[in-house]
Amino acid sequence: MGAKKDPASRAGGSIFPRVVSIGTANPPTKYTQRELVDLFRCDDPVLTQFFTSSHIDSRHLVLPAPGPDGSIPREDGTVLLEKHRKYSLQVGSEAVLKCLGARGLTPQDVDSMVVVTTTGMLCPSLSALLSAHLGMRRDVQRIDIVGMGCNAGVNGLFTAARFARANPETNVLLLSSEICSAGYVFDMTVRTAVVNSLFGDACSAVLLRADDGMGWRDGPRLLDFESYIVHEAARDMRFDFENGLWSFYLNRDIPYKIGATIEKPVDALLSRHGLKRRDIDHWLVHSGGKKVIDSVKYNLKLTDWDVRHTRSVLRNYGNISSSAVLFSYQELVREVVTREGDLGVVIAMGPGVSLETGLLQW
Repeated sequence: MGAKKDPASRAGGSIFPRVVSIGTANPPTKYTQRELVDLFRCDDPVLTQFFTSSHIDSRHLVLPAPGPDGSIPREDGTVLLEKHRKYSLQVGSEAVLKCLGARGLTPQDVDSMVVVTTTGMLCPSLSALLSAHLGMRRDVQRIDIVGMGCNAGVNGLFTAARFARANPETNVLLLSSEICSAGYVFDMTVRTAVVNSLFGDACSAVLLRADDGMGWRDGPRLLDFESYIVHEAARDMRFDFENGLWSFYLNRDIPYKIGATIEKPVDALLSRHGLKRRDIDHWLVHSGGKKVIDSVKYNLKLTDWDVRHTRSVLRNYGNISSSAVLFSYQELVREVVTREGDLGVVIAMGPGVSLETGLLQW
């Protein structure tokens, strides 16, 4: 076998930021799909099948206490936004402290912070609230990315990597906070049943650092990113504001549209570095749902092994939006299978329809 290609060598020795730590967290309450069918009082077989055939076993969710009849009461927009604020701070802080603690750091050591979320808009922003909640320095640089959807984890990595590369030897934190139950609507329609059967609550944090003193064992370098927006499908994944509530819509053809397009950004990313798909050792794909995973797998000619983490995250957490690819990355880290020179591709997709990809190297 020949020597592995080194795409980083094309950059003339530039310092690429590394993902040097990760922490994840979920709300403490966890439900099986069967338990959720009972709580939602869903006796329509058409709606029930979305829960029972979704390839999800369980999800972490913040749900109100059942009413006298055992069903979940309706939450208004004010309650849902407060849920987003409260649990983004609570669960997000847990993820951040795990991430920093793994490196022996504290919130005071964070120099820059990127926060991504789609489950609520706050002003002051979530980054401002989080910095005060965790006692970060008053001069921490911040940026909030709100409303990009499931692909925002990769968008956030791109933005955080720019921060880190422009400021070598500083600590750049990325937090993905997705309290998807803050966007749940219980009206027993097919539209909301699809959403309620799929999404879960999660937060994930990663620490980036551009430092010549670090090696491959500290974590992979973020080498490059490639985006692709399917403008004609802009309305196929969206939030609508109706009757004082946000209601998420997913077009049933989304998996096929993603599959038909996914090769374009992936191949563009790889060809820029003289790489082919066969050169990639690790694939980290967004856990968007069974059909999405199958469509990406088929069109990129990936193996079951390539998407093992993707499916594991979906099975145990549901679709956790922008946190999904970071949860998959954490599972890869726990396997301790990466070797020096290994290459990885991260893929996420979301409203727009936007496909986001990134190239990693250990």
